[in-house]
Amino acid sequence: MSIWGKIAGAAAGLAIGGPIGALLGAIAGHFAVDQSRSNENGEQPVDQVAFTMGVIALGAKMAKADGVVTKDEIVAFKEVFKVPEEEVKNVARVFDLAKQDIAGFESYADQLARMFSNNKKLLEDVLEGLFHIAKADEVLHPAEEEFLSKVAEHFGFTETEFRYIRSRHVMNTETVDPYDVLEITPEISDDELKAHYKKLVRENHPDKLIARGVPEEFIEISTKRLAAINQAYDELAKERGL
Repeated sequence: MSIWGKIAGAAAGLAIGGPIGALLGAIAGHFAVDQSRSNENGEQPVDQVAFTMGVIALGAKMAKADGVVTKDEIVAFKEVFKVPEEEVKNVARVFDLAKQDIAGFESYADQLARMFSNNKKLLEDVLEGLFHIAKADEVLHPAEEEFLSKVAEHFGFTETEFRYIRSRHVMNTETVDPYDVLEITPEISDDELKAHYKKLVRENHPDKLIARGVPEEFIEISTKRLAAINQAYDELAKERGL
């Protein structure tokens, strides 16, 4: 089932609570309710719904934070996260509701941090999604970067971990450190580099993302992340003569 159908089911009765649950309640009745609200294993898609709503809500808060509220963020969400035309208005509605919500971005970030406390990779995926939205106008504004840094802090990421994530989205390639992109240091041996690269490729395969709670519509995250990882590895392999 599409994630948009799962959101409909969640809005109709899936108990999530917190600001994400309140946002779901606010949109209840707008999404066409799909009564088959469970996944193939008969379980409710809590992680997938929370992931989706979290990215939309935090993206909306980020749009408000940088002082330029445009439709660019929604367009970016639509393009990167495969939103069907019939659901674009619903996504825009969630953006608008989240921007107007009295709850601050901290409330959403803290709820996601609690929900995914044992799934830190999924929190990293949320940040990756937010970076894609931030780059909608081809510029990562200082206010957006500061916002993302604060979200990362609420998620429990260190400054170093945030720098690694950010490095995959820096616009100016001259400032990108391939070691940061691969989350390693220059001291790593050639054999360790090769093994680490293979590990990153496995971890960022679309099937891995889906297994940890990222909806199928969001696999563009892994495609773009893998492109950055491959580019960084190719640069280091050429430099080291591998």
